Amino acid sequence: MAEVMVIKDVEALAAEWGIDTSQLDYDSIELPRGEDFGIISDDEDVYQEEQLDSDTGFGNVIVVDNLPVVPLEKFEKLEGVVRKIYSQIGVIKEDGLWMPVDSKTNKTLGYCFIEYNTPQEAELAKEKTNGYRLDKSHFFAVNMFDDFDRFMRVPDEWVAPEIKPYVPGENLQQWLTDEKARDQFVIRAGTDTEVFWNDARHLKPDPVYKRAFWTEGYVQWSPLGTYLATVHRQGAAVWGGAETFNRLMRYAHPQVKLIDFSPGEKYLVTYSSHEPSNPRDANRVIINIFDVRTGKVMRDFKGSADEFAIGGAGGVTGVSWPVFRWGGGKDDKYFAKLGKNMISVYETETFSLIDKKSMKIENVMDFTWSPADPIFALFVPELGGGNQPARVSLVQIPGKQELRQKNLFSVSDCKMYWQSCGEYLAVKVDRYTKTKKSTYTGFELFRIKERDIPIEVLELENKNDKIIAFAWEPKGHRFAVIHGDGPRPDVSFYSMKTAQHSGRVSKLTTLKGKQANALFWSPSGHYVILAGMKGFNGQLEFYNVDELETMATAEHFMATDVEWDPTGRYVATAVTSVHHEMENGFNIWSFNGKLLYRTLKDHFFQYQWRPRPPSFLSAEKEEEVAKNLKKYSKKYEAEDQDVSLQLSEQDREKRRLLKSEWEQWVNRWKQMHEEEKLERQKLRDGEASDEEEEYEAKEVEVEEVLDVSEEVVSFEYGQ
Repeated sequence: MAEVMVIKDVEALAAEWGIDTSQLDYDSIELPRGEDFGIISDDEDVYQEEQLDSDTGFGNVIVVDNLPVVPLEKFEKLEGVVRKIYSQIGVIKEDGLWMPVDSKTNKTLGYCFIEYNTPQEAELAKEKTNGYRLDKSHFFAVNMFDDFDRFMRVPDEWVAPEIKPYVPGENLQQWLTDEKARDQFVIRAGTDTEVFWNDARHLKPDPVYKRAFWTEGYVQWSPLGTYLATVHRQGAAVWGGAETFNRLMRYAHPQVKLIDFSPGEKYLVTYSSHEPSNPRDANRVIINIFDVRTGKVMRDFKGSADEFAIGGAGGVTGVSWPVFRWGGGKDDKYFAKLGKNMISVYETETFSLIDKKSMKIENVMDFTWSPADPIFALFVPELGGGNQPARVSLVQIPGKQELRQKNLFSVSDCKMYWQSCGEYLAVKVDRYTKTKKSTYTGFELFRIKERDIPIEVLELENKNDKIIAFAWEPKGHRFAVIHGDGPRPDVSFYSMKTAQHSGRVSKLTTLKGKQANALFWSPSGHYVILAGMKGFNGQLEFYNVDELETMATAEHFMATDVEWDPTGRYVATAVTSVHHEMENGFNIWSFNGKLLYRTLKDHFFQYQWRPRPPSFLSAEKEEEVAKNLKKYSKKYEAEDQDVSLQLSEQDREKRRLLKSEWEQWVNRWKQMHEEEKLERQKLRDGEASDEEEEYEAKEVEVEEVLDVSEEVVSFEYGQ
């Protein structure tokens, strides 16, 4: 239902926009017809198609088949059994269970109709009871009533589908061939969604595509940058291209709220949650996994929110997104879900459980996949009051083989961090002190690629320091930690290998007293931004980890987001209206901390760089390019020089225009000065010269009567 504005709200908004409402004739205002006021959503055609298929008015009715055929004397007993089973799933409407009887035999016909309060409850009943075993001879076959209506509309005679001529599509990687080697980003501000090139040479964003009301939620790039996904009332859609952004596919999922791509972009996961008719019940959750290219639903999952909560029904309330976590690298071979006392691992060849069963792991609390290999790490807390220690295990899929296990004692909490290439795993372990009144933190560092997966223990010099942030260097062997309890914590850098000890962790340096609470490594490594977000008011320090030196310090006041571009050449900082209403917009910086340009946007709330797929160059070729960078960079240096000259020429042209405007202004005032010469001479009593130095000073005596009064004076004679 649309929001309704009362008249005082209208008048307040009009005053804000400077509109005089007393001059308005409200009766003359005509709004566009329809609920959408003439603004057609991109998914409107999908909505209309679905209305034709499903709007029969029976979306909350199911048909239960394969019931026992019983005489009238057993009718009430059978009806009571069926009602008891289906009342556990949802609220059956009054007179909402109808079991037909054959008038000739006075026996039931073996099926019944059940009407629930909501379509969601009906779908859940179908999901839960289809195939339910009532006794040895009767297995329920449950269908939605609307399905029968659709089946009845299937033509009796088969007609061959129309074969459409092949039309080659747009090259979805064309944007990667930009001659200027620029990157794209998308922003959302108000109702507008805009895509830009980051034209850092010309110190401005270069518009690519703009569209109002493009999405009803948010937008999201796919992991390799091929697609841009939008969210709508009736589902999600993906768009592609360099400049046109044509719609490539739609995915029907009414009331979709969240979406997630698999790492290799093969699959799209959509999520929706629906309130039950009984407030005591958990929300109804629907999750679909689509094939991105064909739009086909490969697998769906339906159930209560408790079933999809971390830790299962007895764990955290609500659903943590993403529900399914993808593993196996870019091949999208496996995905898994955490449940109560189990981890369910599926393979995408058949979209079924590996070995047709979940892994039973008592009290498992968390797991995380390696970014590169089909290996995941899991954490199990202490059991039996500390009699059974906590543990971190590495499990390989599909064999479910445990590669390594580490027992941990007196553990209060545990977090796991994979390095981007899957070479290292850091486990941050918070342990209780002997008194159990406080905790201290240490790290367990797994070397995944080495024989027998050796583990090192790292404790900070002051192990009581609070760990504020941790981050691995992408594609590297270093990591950074922000630690401390004061308002200005320390930042320490470590390496997993050094010249002297290739197999031992070592500290590189500690930076004392920094205004930082977040770490942002460049995607190419080597550089890191130490950022002070929220209470630190957007302090930024651009740090060179190779040289262990600060390149620049800066500030983006009240910054809420920091995001490197996929090449590591530029970084964006943003202030979104989600957190602050002032100075909304974004800044673009060079990797070494030079502010290139600033863009302000009202109601600005989303910024995302377009990801790049991995390079086709081998490691050897990349190393060769790095060694001969001067040779490869000549072309770009020449282009940079041309742009610099162009910018200089533009700057000179601006100065010429300013000078010309100034001269015109001066000449205009000179002309006015000449035209008013006679008037000035008249005001000066005929003095012709305008030069003050030529005036002759004269003393003039002026007599002025200050006051006049009358007084009567008496005279006496004889005196």
